[in-house]
Amino acid sequence: MSFSNKLRNRIGNMTDTNLLTSITIVVFIIMYLGAILFLGEGFLKPQTFFNMLNANAALIILSCGMSLVMITGGIDISVGGVTALCCMCSAVFLDHHGGNVIGAILISVGIGLAFGLIQGYLISYLEIQPFIVTLAGMFFARGMTTIVNTNPFNVVNEEFVALKETRIIIPFMGYVNKAGNYVNAYIEIGVVVALLIVAALFFVLKWTKTGRNFYAVGGNRQSALMLGVNVKRTTFISYVLCGLLAGIGGFVYFMHVGSGSASHASGAEMNAIASSIIGGTMLTGGVGNIIGTLFGVMSLALIQNIVSSVGLDQAWWTGITIAAMLCLFLVIQSIVMSRKSGSVSADAGTTADAKKG
Repeated sequence: MSFSNKLRNRIGNMTDTNLLTSITIVVFIIMYLGAILFLGEGFLKPQTFFNMLNANAALIILSCGMSLVMITGGIDISVGGVTALCCMCSAVFLDHHGGNVIGAILISVGIGLAFGLIQGYLISYLEIQPFIVTLAGMFFARGMTTIVNTNPFNVVNEEFVALKETRIIIPFMGYVNKAGNYVNAYIEIGVVVALLIVAALFFVLKWTKTGRNFYAVGGNRQSALMLGVNVKRTTFISYVLCGLLAGIGGFVYFMHVGSGSASHASGAEMNAIASSIIGGTMLTGGVGNIIGTLFGVMSLALIQNIVSSVGLDQAWWTGITIAAMLCLFLVIQSIVMSRKSGSVSADAGTTADAKKG
């Protein structure tokens, strides 16, 4: 058997989730190699990659939560508003009320969990449309952010500032700057949190009953019911986890920016949806992978870096490029699903021919 036939058979035997994830990873690698070849040595520095992780650690966490609800066939557009609310509440608690970091973390997690519980209950048990519920959640979170404090401000709490400025040095990956000084490569604490969450959710989705239930509910709710899956509880859990991750992501975002503002995380929900789709998670549910979501976020970050390096600093160029990439991956998803439909039709035809024979 030739190599091309072996490759075709291997691709044909892959699940939709694994195939879409593989495509995302390959596209990211090709884009990064292209950036190295055509845009200079800046992309050769490991710190360039680490900077993308530093800037997008919160988005990775938000996108992981978004992927969970999308796998079950839902959507949550409140995560950006929840992130802004967590930032503002934490900032006010630390600077205006003499709070500490542990208390700020608990506030952020509590806010996210509250949104997850309430929205999850309304969606799963009262069967209200997810878009409507989370749209209301987004407006409520943005409004509450302004009520908590109107004016943006930087946090000066010494304990928090020390945490924010903590850097984890990556050995042997630094570089020599133009002045001839060696600069250590580093990542922020938020990156570690994000990667741990990615690893934990990858384990949950791949090797636990709850993870299998997510895919079952998103694939076909009626079939999941017939298999004994508690659809309402599974849907509820997905939204609770998404809310919890929005709270954690909110504090990670807060650690990165170090301030409270009603405009924080503007558009984060759309970026999280885009990252999930690019990572291979389908809006129709039943297909998705957390590793793919991670590379979806990194693909968006890479696009922004490439557009900036080319000199197109206007915001619309990034938006146009992301839109083009989204369309590309939606087409890829359609092709993958048509492949599945085609194989089902072929199997049905073979069965019918066998019966005639």
